[in-house]
Amino acid sequence: MRFEYCPYCGGRAKMREIGDEGLIPYCAACAIPLWDMFTTSVIAAVVNACGEVALLRQNYVSTTNYVCVAGVMKPGESAEETVVREIGEELGLRVSALQYIKSYPYEKKDMLMLGFRAVVEKEAFSLSGEVDAARWVKFEDALSLLREGSIAWQLVKTVIEG
Repeated sequence: MRFEYCPYCGGRAKMREIGDEGLIPYCAACAIPLWDMFTTSVIAAVVNACGEVALLRQNYVSTTNYVCVAGVMKPGESAEETVVREIGEELGLRVSALQYIKSYPYEKKDMLMLGFRAVVEKEAFSLSGEVDAARWVKFEDALSLLREGSIAWQLVKTVIEG
């Protein structure tokens, strides 16, 4: 999100040179730069000891491709806590090991997605209302079910190759 108005006083922001950051919206009344904002979220490749990854169908995200577990961090929550919570909520599974993979800027939605590999026991899913379907997919078949080049595809590819 880019600011045109100050969220504190409501005054119109003016562009100002801020160090080597370049032109940044600035509120002269509050004397503060108004840095662009983004939402921090997580995305997880949920894997088991059988060489499978859990892929989801969420029709509000895509009706043609599967996706990975993902969600927005809540205030006061760490990225790791968010991954554990989202996997529990969406799939009903408990995480036994967690590994940070890398971050993925998602400019289309002003998000920064933190990617993880989450290990769980292979169990039946207990799906939340926001998940239309989920299935365990062998590593060798997973990429063909994800949109090529998507953040989920990149994450799963890294996890499979790693």
